[in-house]
Amino acid sequence: MSNSKKSFILRIDTEIYKVLEKWAADEFRSVNGQIEWIISQKLKEAKRLKEAPKANEKPKQ
Repeated sequence: MSNSKKSFILRIDTEIYKVLEKWAADEFRSVNGQIEWIISQKLKEAKRLKEAPKANEKPKQ
């Protein structure tokens, strides 16, 4: 995954934001970080985003 980030405006329902804010705080993340994590997880589940190899794993050949 690239280190560059794209900024964009997101309009979100107030109630959903409150739930995201609580979830993020429970996991010691910012709301932005939580949204990024949720999107990444769903993309991986849908096999649309490859997982980066972990630091101690050898790349597959």
